Amino acid sequence: MEKIVQTEVGGKPLILRSGKIAKQAGGAVQVQYGDTIVLVTVVAANDEKSSDFLPLSVEYQEKIYAAGRIPGNYFRREIGRPSEKETLTSRLIDRPIRPLFPKQWRYETQVIATVLSMDQENDPDVLAVVGASAALTLSDVHFAGPIACVRVGRVEGRLIANPTLSQSHESDINLIVAGSKTGVVMVEGGSKVVSEADLLEAIFFGHEALKPIIEIQEQLQAALGKAKRPYTPPAKDEALMAQLESLAAARIRETLNIPEKMARSTAMRALKTEIVAALGEAYAERKSEAYEMLGDLQKKISRKMILTEGRRIDGRKFDEIRPITCEVGILPRPHGSALFTRGETQVLGVLTLGSGGDEQRVETLAGEEMRPFMLHYNFPPYSVGEVKRVGAPSRRDIGHGGLSTRALESILPDTEKFDYTIRLVSEVFESNGSSSMGTVCAGTLALMDGGVPIKAPASGIAMGLIKEGDQVVILSDILGDEDHFGDMDFKVTGTADGVTALQMDIKILELSKEIMGQALDQACRGRAHILGKMLEVLAEPRAEISEFAPKIFIIKIHPDKIRDVIGPGGKVIRAIQSETNTKIEIEDSGLVKIAATNEAEGQMAMEQVKAIAMEPEEGAIYEGKVVKTTDFGAFVQLAPGTDGLVHISQLANRRVAKVTDVVKEGDIVRVKVLEVSQDGRIRLSMKALLEEENDKGAKENRPPKRD
Repeated sequence: MEKIVQTEVGGKPLILRSGKIAKQAGGAVQVQYGDTIVLVTVVAANDEKSSDFLPLSVEYQEKIYAAGRIPGNYFRREIGRPSEKETLTSRLIDRPIRPLFPKQWRYETQVIATVLSMDQENDPDVLAVVGASAALTLSDVHFAGPIACVRVGRVEGRLIANPTLSQSHESDINLIVAGSKTGVVMVEGGSKVVSEADLLEAIFFGHEALKPIIEIQEQLQAALGKAKRPYTPPAKDEALMAQLESLAAARIRETLNIPEKMARSTAMRALKTEIVAALGEAYAERKSEAYEMLGDLQKKISRKMILTEGRRIDGRKFDEIRPITCEVGILPRPHGSALFTRGETQVLGVLTLGSGGDEQRVETLAGEEMRPFMLHYNFPPYSVGEVKRVGAPSRRDIGHGGLSTRALESILPDTEKFDYTIRLVSEVFESNGSSSMGTVCAGTLALMDGGVPIKAPASGIAMGLIKEGDQVVILSDILGDEDHFGDMDFKVTGTADGVTALQMDIKILELSKEIMGQALDQACRGRAHILGKMLEVLAEPRAEISEFAPKIFIIKIHPDKIRDVIGPGGKVIRAIQSETNTKIEIEDSGLVKIAATNEAEGQMAMEQVKAIAMEPEEGAIYEGKVVKTTDFGAFVQLAPGTDGLVHISQLANRRVAKVTDVVKEGDIVRVKVLEVSQDGRIRLSMKALLEEENDKGAKENRPPKRD
């Protein structure tokens, strides 16, 4: 039996359907908004898995047929690794639903979201989050939902729920907000430098807009929801926990006082191994359980130190930032570089500049996109003292790169002022707390070191939260351990004037407006401190780009001349590029962009293009080559594809009986343009130049006047 429910979001119906498609899945829901449709399914395995983590996988798939197109690759089908958008959306679905599973849930669970139709106006990503919640709510999986998700934009000062793609291009806020009926569970997005107060208003505008979506999920559950499968979380062995606490609590607390991450981790591992060994043979088969309990005990003690003693692991105040050092220009050949170190987090930002041909071409459901800015984040295993296989970027790497990209896009110069393709690479050398925010800081300094005229420098900070009942502590610049045992990971980036990006994930069920407002205010002060340290090293972008960066020259030619510059089969433009060692791009408007490795080669290429595309002006004097002689005159090439006629009467200031008596094919001559007719014919004269020279000579030889 099919059940259809709907509500209105942003002035348009949002529809949920279930009971007709994919009936063998544990839960299946179609979400429709406009003509965009996403099918989301949930399946949980019947047997429990013995693992120490939640076995949840989320896959988001964009089918190109959804947009009415055939894939543009060689195979003409969706193949290979997920696209960046698919990876980021998979993470977007995962983050708000993961904290809502029981802690001890060990049934392997898979969520698959498939875009079936895309109308080019409504983005399917937020619909996929809604569908995941609805499918989980209908299934037999234990899930503390439902939740819902909307996108929030602001156009001309007016907040909009689920703006269209065209509205998003005009919006100065682009946030994705997920929440329950009573609070926010996730925030993701960016803005064009807006205040914390405006962002807080936008977040809770989104929270109000998503409440009706939760209500229709509850209606769908009432009609089609399955009974939740029998599930009892494993009972905790209180006797073993008490024994471990007596053996280890004091020593764990002592070990937590070690300020250095690696030394603390090494000591903590040794302590846990010793404690488990001390339990004896009676617990030989329960070592994993004992280790898990020791982890819980470490978390409990860490949180208690903050809540009751007012101190952090490394002894800092709650709003204190770790020591910061910055260096710029440390790599000689890249076009800009910066090393940013904050405590035990260290990131190298490397800038490379390119021409328009270096832009990234991306095929999306909305059509083909060209990206002139790329940020690639690399997190090698040595940065956290681990040994792992080095391969393609992980989902985490792509997610951190996406956040850093949003943070810096708003500060990049307009194309009219700086027409370069920009690539930033973040190499994380050490990590103990938010390498993505280190990436924003290192990236900003690398841009400035490379002479990119950014609108304003940006910095970033990661905030944490410890909440027990009414006790709330907000932490600035959190460590990796504080992220692990805390209740929130809240990253904020921005300039001195406002926020450019933010990302929030929580491990508790929801977050109130008051707590989020406090976190934003504290983050603002932290960002300002970090930005001040950055500007002490480099206060503004360098006046010139690197000598090793390509030089861009721009000229405008008449569109009718484009074919002459390109030549038959591209012969002419290839010859210019080969001779001058440049890259040339020509737009339909006649705008020509020349990328050269040095000034001289760029000027040479520009002069050649100008010569080919020149439009002769009446009265102007040119030097050209005689390409043909006839009985009535000689044709002179002023530029490739541009010839003019010197009539026999205009060859000399005397009577000429035969054209070849004066000029022959191949001669280089100076001519003056007498007329350019409407049909493009050019009349030239050599005689006019001879007469002008004679007049000038006569004036110079004339005797001076007597008084």
